[in-house]
Amino acid sequence: MKRLFTGLTDPGLLRSVNQDDYYLDPQGRFFVVADGMGGHAGGQEASRIATASIRECLDEHWDSDEPSEVLLENAFLKANQAILTDQSKHPERSDMGTTAVALMLRANQSWCAHVGDSRLYRLRGAKLSQITEDHTWVARAMRLGDITPDQGRIHPWRHILSKCLGREDLRQVDVQSFDLQSNDRLLLCSDGLTEELSDHLIAQHLKTIRSCDRAAVALVNAAKDKGGRDNITVVIVAFDDSLASE
Repeated sequence: MKRLFTGLTDPGLLRSVNQDDYYLDPQGRFFVVADGMGGHAGGQEASRIATASIRECLDEHWDSDEPSEVLLENAFLKANQAILTDQSKHPERSDMGTTAVALMLRANQSWCAHVGDSRLYRLRGAKLSQITEDHTWVARAMRLGDITPDQGRIHPWRHILSKCLGREDLRQVDVQSFDLQSNDRLLLCSDGLTEELSDHLIAQHLKTIRSCDRAAVALVNAAKDKGGRDNITVVIVAFDDSLASE
């Protein structure tokens, strides 16, 4: 399947600094979105370290015999260690951390890994499915049935993470494979998008705007129109020979 992709990040309307970061592998093998936290300098540095470390690890071991799920988890764990090392060298950034979500297309299989509440979605036809599960207090409460999805969207604890990169206690990363079909579209994004737009609105933009570049711009602008309270980052990967990347 032909693979077209694009990425876009925006500080939003209220933040003076963009603490998000993303990476698009030029060969279309893997993609990363990270959303930093811990003060302006700390958040920026944490997300930058995460994307760079994941990229370096995947690049270095891409052609190895290492199983894909092991390779992807190791890339995240190395990113976590890289952030911890930076924290030790720069005490002023000791509280920094970052979420991260990565998509990897290797050996005719699709894999994703994530830590935190940056997400991976798949649009198939008119149906948008969230592939990842947020590592947040609210997501866990919804899975247990303690609160409803509508309550979760406005819950005051919805931004409390149960897992992120930059923590000594991170021992395991959620890694999973999933299927892809021709005409599927994948979206990696930070919570600056999902905080403002419902899944229904995200799906509307992805399925009605065929150009990846234009869809990315439309999603970011829609999030800003809804308030743009956080940094907004989107990466779109499309699998359709008829798509234009203009």
